Amino acid sequence: MPQMMRVVEIAKPGGPEALVTGTRTIPEPRHGEVVLKLSYAGVNRPDALQRAGHYDPPRGASDLPGLEGTGTVATVGPGVSGLAVGDEVCALLPGGGYAEYAATSAAHCLPVPKGLGLAQAACLPETFFTVWTNVFQRGRLRAGERFLIHGGSSGIGTTAIQLARAFGARVFATAGSEAKCTTCQDIGAERAINYRSEDFVQVMRAKGGANLILDMVGGPYLPRNLDALADDGRLIQIAFLQGPQLEVNFTQVMTRRLQITGSTLRPQSKLAKACIAQDLHRHVWPLLEAGRVTPVMDSEFALEDAAKAHARMESSAHIGKIVLKVA
Repeated sequence: MPQMMRVVEIAKPGGPEALVTGTRTIPEPRHGEVVLKLSYAGVNRPDALQRAGHYDPPRGASDLPGLEGTGTVATVGPGVSGLAVGDEVCALLPGGGYAEYAATSAAHCLPVPKGLGLAQAACLPETFFTVWTNVFQRGRLRAGERFLIHGGSSGIGTTAIQLARAFGARVFATAGSEAKCTTCQDIGAERAINYRSEDFVQVMRAKGGANLILDMVGGPYLPRNLDALADDGRLIQIAFLQGPQLEVNFTQVMTRRLQITGSTLRPQSKLAKACIAQDLHRHVWPLLEAGRVTPVMDSEFALEDAAKAHARMESSAHIGKIVLKVA
């Protein structure tokens, strides 16, 4: 292995132009870790939040953005079993994905599903880990329930639609254009709601209310989400694109027995993420390999064009995932 690698780093907090190319020393694997030679890296909203100075990496993690990628195992650290140099994997990363090499826990690596290319597989870890832990573990989604997803055309949204449909739920989604609504319905949504011209609360109340809502908007959506829930419904909050604070009357939470919860993936323990990986391999990887679920890809950029990738993501014009080609 060489000693140095190409990276994209954050020069200073700011817009997409804050992403600049550079070189760094290739990381060494710690106990239980592997170093991957990356082929592709996924681009996600937390990367943009970190670039803007609003999302500090956890203690001990790389300060480079990038929370997922695909590649081959280049180095195996002490205490690792089940992986060998040359194995092809997709992996959840603690950071550092915008680089030619990245270190991560071996327990957070999964085999590239049969039938998927490396670019497609780079779209999997961050969104599939997030959707599985929130929708199925915390949200306890069951077959036959009415499930509403906000931002249905995003990477999280397209993943949640397909997985919920595959496990027998009735799926509804909001999106901001007719083209995005069409995509949501094409991949499994029973009804797509254009939030620019329709009121999702009215639509869901006419259906009996949502049993579960997955929201990444926050702000003014919080009281409207409560109105859109059926009695005994659950709201899962995973992001706050329109702000984390709002005054809410909790009377209906008590009288209608509503539940509000949520989580973020990155701060969770290595063990928690390893358990999610095991669940995904057992329950979701067979769906990917059978073609019943497939990542929706929007576009691909060279690693050096990470700023352009961020600009596209923040324009909200994309549908599905954006990836960086590293190799």
